[in-house]
Amino acid sequence: MTDAPRTTVFLARHGETVWHHENRYAGVSDIALTPRGVAQAEALGVWAGDARLDALVSSPLARARRTAAPASHVTGLAVSVEPALIETDFGIAEGRTLGELEASHPAECAAFRRDPAAHPLPGGEDPGAATARGADALLRLADRHPGGRVLVVAHNTLLRLVLCRLLSIPASEYRRVLPRMVNCAVTELGVTGGRAALLSYNVPTFRT
Repeated sequence: MTDAPRTTVFLARHGETVWHHENRYAGVSDIALTPRGVAQAEALGVWAGDARLDALVSSPLARARRTAAPASHVTGLAVSVEPALIETDFGIAEGRTLGELEASHPAECAAFRRDPAAHPLPGGEDPGAATARGADALLRLADRHPGGRVLVVAHNTLLRLVLCRLLSIPASEYRRVLPRMVNCAVTELGVTGGRAALLSYNVPTFRT
């Protein structure tokens, strides 16, 4: 047991974008929210108003910062941009669906489906490196706000990889164990002494 105070870290994927609506990889491409994505961001802002937050942190990509803006307006907290929380770079898959990529790169896509951590999509970022930078960023935030409550707005793949690292789930299983993070739903972690516990996953803030 440890006497260190527990920091509560809330993770939220940004609102829907045009590419996500079409199931295209967005990665590091800076894609705007759809009207539905803006409404999801507003709903997250309403949730934030009751969450007793101490800090608000976002990926540098515009879709994440736009999603965090209503929460900032409601809580009065400034959005702190953390570069290490940018989404994983998907290389030649950016802007394409996995089905489209399979037509030109069937072997690479088959390897990705078998083990996405060991076989990133062609030209993509090493998932291990993405995991390390994302997990380090979250643990630094927890250390910076001991006993506090922090909302982090970031991305589907990066956050799932980080959850695997923090919860001792093999990274090769991230697509199976954590199929997706729902736009603007909230996942809650308790972080104590550099160790994390999953308290909830994909709790919706937006109703269709």
